[in-house]
Amino acid sequence: MKQLVVLAAGLLACAASIVPALGAGKPKPAHAADHDLFVSRAVTTTGSVTVEGHTIAYQAVAGTIIVHPKGWDDAAPPSGKATPGTPEGPPVASMFYVAYFKKGAASRTRPIMFLYNGGPGSSSIWLHMGAFGPVRVETRNDTHTPPAPYGMVRNAYSLLDASDLVFIDAPGTGYSRIEGKGKDKAFYGVDPDAHAFASFITHFLTKYDRWNSPKYLLGESYGTPRSAVLINELETSRDVDFNGVILLSQILNFDLSADDPGSNPGVELPYEVELPSMAATAWYHHLLANAPPLPELLKKVEHFAMGEYADALAEGASLPEPERQAIAEKLHEYTALPVGYLLKADLEVTGPQFEHELLNASDLTTGRLDTRFTGPSMDPLGENAEYDPQGAAISSAYVSTFNDYVRRVLHYRTRLSYIPLSYQVNGAWDLGHQAPGAPMKMPIATNVMPDLAAAMKYDPDLKIMLNGGYFDLGTPFYEGIYEMHHLQIPRSLQANISYHYYASGHMIYANLPSLEQLHDNVAAFVRQTDNVARH
Repeated sequence: MKQLVVLAAGLLACAASIVPALGAGKPKPAHAADHDLFVSRAVTTTGSVTVEGHTIAYQAVAGTIIVHPKGWDDAAPPSGKATPGTPEGPPVASMFYVAYFKKGAASRTRPIMFLYNGGPGSSSIWLHMGAFGPVRVETRNDTHTPPAPYGMVRNAYSLLDASDLVFIDAPGTGYSRIEGKGKDKAFYGVDPDAHAFASFITHFLTKYDRWNSPKYLLGESYGTPRSAVLINELETSRDVDFNGVILLSQILNFDLSADDPGSNPGVELPYEVELPSMAATAWYHHLLANAPPLPELLKKVEHFAMGEYADALAEGASLPEPERQAIAEKLHEYTALPVGYLLKADLEVTGPQFEHELLNASDLTTGRLDTRFTGPSMDPLGENAEYDPQGAAISSAYVSTFNDYVRRVLHYRTRLSYIPLSYQVNGAWDLGHQAPGAPMKMPIATNVMPDLAAAMKYDPDLKIMLNGGYFDLGTPFYEGIYEMHHLQIPRSLQANISYHYYASGHMIYANLPSLEQLHDNVAAFVRQTDNVARH
């Protein structure tokens, strides 16, 4: 998903003068003609960025790698007249990436990280331009960013100080494209998507001679369930262990989603794990009386959510009226929603209802991905939020700046339109998943906790880093904690999981102080797990 922070007018004015220096290297010609989408190509430039006071010279490669669905035999491609890359041929994907390699670093000991967003249907533009790439788009902290021209600066919080970086666009997003018979089924789904990414990564390791580098996955949002399935496939089917998996804004069990828990009646956990994020939101907007500091408040709310509140919801219609009233009053204390509204909702408020109702008296809607953001309500008399104010506030800055950067700095030119978010991919997505050990795809909400657990047991050295934002109602931070505490792994492996939380939303890096903390935490995680000291 997306965003970032405000900048002084002087920096906005000087952004254009920064760009030429970023792309100072003369580009090498592409390896394939622009019209041939399903042939690997690459364009190379050079640049530099200063992180933690050290200047890092890097080589940037923007290009594509071709991958095929499960069952493809690269030693014996299908025979016949139809060829890959045509509507009549077998399904094929051209996956776009931008890789940054630190100049002069030994590839055998230099870590490499594969990064992607989620959706499903999102490109990697958000992590690339908002968090860890060598340049960063500037957006407002929690309000709407004014229209172009937008500011772009060297990113002092790029992860290039700790690792080489590969930003990957999922099939059907960004500049990645698919073609062939049954192409949607071949790539749009939990399992085929993970297979495509695993194929991309193994091709990349061969192409750039990085098989013996310390390796990391970093996924955001739907990128976290992708990482769970992907790391299990890489380890168990391709014999490729990774040093670590970094999860941003996690959801592994879709039964815990705050978006529409009413569609699965009888499952009360979504209401419980979303409550701390609702309390954090009310706290941020100064709606709680005599509120303690946020960490103290959240401890109280977490205890209430998994204790009294969980017990009350478990009783359902048998909950005595006095207790029902008491729970509603406690919920009001933590969420600022009216007691009458909470009683009418039968103590169960979804994320979209909360986003619509919290500031509805002022005709405002709060964000879903980042509840610090607000915007005018589309329908003050409605029930649910009808849009995400954060997405509306920052998306144009990301899309416009990337389209300028990829052409003018990376010199990657194509007739294709860059697809930041694809609703076609999302609409065609197969959420069915065959978990490790299951005889078939299970007729339940997607749950990839078994995949991550299997990967951690298969490789007991695998380290996991969980990062969440307090003001995220897309994937509430406490949901991730709950999932990790319920992985089917030996208790000893819980020590392989580390937890970090930030005063930001789904896109943690939208808040500049949180971006700085996130950089420092991820860089430290890489240095603690890269095993370089052993060599």
